[in-house]
Amino acid sequence: MNDGEIVELSSEFANIYSVEDGERILREPELVTETMEAAQKGGFDHFMLKEIYEQPQVARELIHLYEKSEDLDDVIGALKQAKNIYFIGCGTSYNACVSGAVFFNRIANRAVFPVAATQFMAQYHQSISSEDIGIFVSQSGETKDVLNAVEIAKKRGMRIYSLVNVVGSTLTKKSEIWLPLACGYEISVPATKTFTNQLIAFLYLAYRMGDKSLDDFDKLPDLMENEIKKSTSIVQKALPFVQDWNDLYCLGYGLSFPIALEGALKLKEITYSHCEGMLSTEFKHGPLAAVTNRYPVIFVSTLNDIPLIISGINEVTCRGGFAIAVGPENENLRANANYLIPVTKSTDEISSILSVIPLQLISYYMCLARGFDPDFPRNLSKTLTVD
Repeated sequence: MNDGEIVELSSEFANIYSVEDGERILREPELVTETMEAAQKGGFDHFMLKEIYEQPQVARELIHLYEKSEDLDDVIGALKQAKNIYFIGCGTSYNACVSGAVFFNRIANRAVFPVAATQFMAQYHQSISSEDIGIFVSQSGETKDVLNAVEIAKKRGMRIYSLVNVVGSTLTKKSEIWLPLACGYEISVPATKTFTNQLIAFLYLAYRMGDKSLDDFDKLPDLMENEIKKSTSIVQKALPFVQDWNDLYCLGYGLSFPIALEGALKLKEITYSHCEGMLSTEFKHGPLAAVTNRYPVIFVSTLNDIPLIISGINEVTCRGGFAIAVGPENENLRANANYLIPVTKSTDEISSILSVIPLQLISYYMCLARGFDPDFPRNLSKTLTVD
């Protein structure tokens, strides 16, 4: 269905009508090939855990799809010619946009403007033109704030591309070209596999923009699978340090900053504990005052950022706080943090993606420890269709 339509349903037919004039609309049906098994827990206690475990496989499928995609060539060609590039999303998708902008800068030497969809008009409406491209990012393709930004951009002539998980959604219909996220059903309200596939999609685009070899992507799904296996028990041992706190921070820098934003969002969503994600370098400009004895602060790091992250860790630990580090196995990082959750060593870009998994698991197991349902957090829905 499109906006301005109403449907009449019975056991034998589905008729669509125009709200404006009441006329019946004839439209060819689309076949959904997903099986009911994909929408069941498959032996897992919760959809969220199942979807965390599905991440390596959907990553494989996305990479294979992009290797064969003709649309991707058109997108890359247009991005190389664009005057300005904007990545637009909300919530988890916005965090992926911030990662995407860092990927593009580091790999393709190209500046990108990541922006929350609701702020798009205020910041950029008067500046955009037909020479610009916006990549709009949404799991559902129905997020109202994102669709509002699309309408604003269209009026200024901007070219509309998108990253979407749901085929046939409104965003796909409003886009010149849309690239699938290939995640299948994501039932749990907290986004997991769609976030990692958004990161992989942006990283793949950055590699193509920078004419860089794509060999790194061959190993990525296996690295993700290994990360899930080795992180679970380590994360569970960290729970006593965080689960009873109603307030904490998740800090990152550079590539790990948007990962910290997403880690904090997951903790807020399903544990109901307030967790603020921010730059580690900004922590001393005020929030450091919150640190008390055993106060938990999670630090996310890539290999090259370890010296700066250690500086942030020491700001916390010397004041009695408890620093949990998520990053590559490193002697100095282990020596300075109170607890290390090691991430498999790889390129900094891929390590940043792998570090998402321990943060997802921390949120999941902390949620269970506090007695909540991770699939259906209070006050939230999977698809936000109101302003």
